[in-house]
Amino acid sequence: MQGTLERTPPAGLYRRRRFGRPGEDLIKLALVACGMVSLLAMVLILGVLVEGAAEFFREVPVTKFFHIGEWQPFFEPIDFSIWELVAGTLNVVLWSLVLAVPFGLGSAIYLGAYAPPRVRAVLKPFLEALASVPTVVYAYFALTFITLDVLRPLLGDRIDVFNPLGASIVMAVMILPTIASISEDAMHNVPRELHEGAYALGATRLEVAVRIVLPAAFSGVMASILLAIARVVGETMIVAVAAGSTPTLTLSPLTGIQTMTGYMLQVGLGDAARGTIQYSSLFAVGMMLMLMTLSFNIAAQILVTRYKEQYE
Repeated sequence: MQGTLERTPPAGLYRRRRFGRPGEDLIKLALVACGMVSLLAMVLILGVLVEGAAEFFREVPVTKFFHIGEWQPFFEPIDFSIWELVAGTLNVVLWSLVLAVPFGLGSAIYLGAYAPPRVRAVLKPFLEALASVPTVVYAYFALTFITLDVLRPLLGDRIDVFNPLGASIVMAVMILPTIASISEDAMHNVPRELHEGAYALGATRLEVAVRIVLPAAFSGVMASILLAIARVVGETMIVAVAAGSTPTLTLSPLTGIQTMTGYMLQVGLGDAARGTIQYSSLFAVGMMLMLMTLSFNIAAQILVTRYKEQYE
């Protein structure tokens, strides 16, 4: 009898589950509306890009867009080979990650495994403050200090005045807080049992951080790197000011380039009249940029899923 009484649901439970609390439906509707606004914005953006890109490809065949050639939309002979802009974008992504990922993960490991609580409480907000610096400040710092005062005296004429190395250095500083902060949060959420088990087996603090905690937090680390890549791919002012506007099919950090966002800024500032093929090429480049970002997301998701299966 006692067991039966304990399993009896409290009075009014079904009524509360059925009707919910006052205002709960309103909150749900508000949340659904917020989600729909984001979805609607994405649909509108895609619609504008597709419409503009379709206008471009009515005049320029897709094969001409993807053939190996030059990106030369403003001078004769006009050519629309996208690969020079893609190479410029990948150039700054590559060198920014080469510089930022080691320092970002090193900062995350220090903050999570070595830093005392008081030091962590001071360093982490200070590190995150780097992300609040306006990108136009980073841009002119890259050009006037990094390139003219540091790189040019060291490398001389081997490096152009407008180059991807100076832009990549400051972009590495810009994305460092993203990688370090999110990676440290992911490592901090790893269960303490893994730490304690490794210490019990005689592992050092560094071995625990690198061989136990970092693999366990791999999905969070990949998320931080993916966000950093998205930030670099979409960056405009730094590459437009510091990296130059000369499309070049190269991954060298010393030669002037032009990125996809840099070209879009050039067209948006009025270098091409509305209604011209040069203007509509802006939408084709934007569509290519979105496809690149989507590819990065899909590749990262596949990598995280496979790694989690191996780790589990």
